[in-house]
Amino acid sequence: MRLFAVGLSLVLAASAVVSCSEEKEHPAPAIHDRDSVSVMVSYGVNTLVSDSGVIKYRIVTERWDVNQVRQPSRWTFIKGIFLEQFDEKFHVEAYIQADTAWYYDKMKLWELRGRVRVRNVKGLIFRSEELFWDGITHEMYSNKFSTLITPERTLEGTYFRSDEHMTHYTVSNSQGSFVKSDMEGGQSAPADSSAAADSAVAPPPLRPAATPRAATSRAR
Repeated sequence: MRLFAVGLSLVLAASAVVSCSEEKEHPAPAIHDRDSVSVMVSYGVNTLVSDSGVIKYRIVTERWDVNQVRQPSRWTFIKGIFLEQFDEKFHVEAYIQADTAWYYDKMKLWELRGRVRVRNVKGLIFRSEELFWDGITHEMYSNKFSTLITPERTLEGTYFRSDEHMTHYTVSNSQGSFVKSDMEGGQSAPADSSAAADSAVAPPPLRPAATPRAATSRAR
């Protein structure tokens, strides 16, 4: 009986060893690279942003991610954004909104995607799926199909370029409706703007390509 008990113990011990040797490991997922982690994430943002001591715009967004490690460094507005653009006297010049936006802070370059809408105080309305706003050259441009509506006319084209106030603009490869005076030799554009249809002007070269990808704050 004692021999049987010893034998049974040895069999159970061997089975335990075999069972342990066959267990599979379940490691936790690898930690993401440090350059993929935002240094700050803010929710429910409504704030003023200045540049060189001058208030440039108001930002309203559900989520604002700031990442200063990724190259180029950027702010990300994955939940959409609404901007109020101000002049030097803090007067509202335009309203801008988009489904998604990135601001490359070192380059001073905005990239707006999705349902991009712009309206300035003079009644001009811009609609597209893409808009770049260059804070160094003070230009806005798009290589996507765009619609530009002014009190005088409606223009549509595959290339758009303008100053950042949208008072002087170009729409190329375009089609649109014009007021009667335009067809009879009248002034073809308001005194403070210019529109070009089927223009031969080449698009300006984009600055170094940036890969797309801030009130309660969470720091990491």
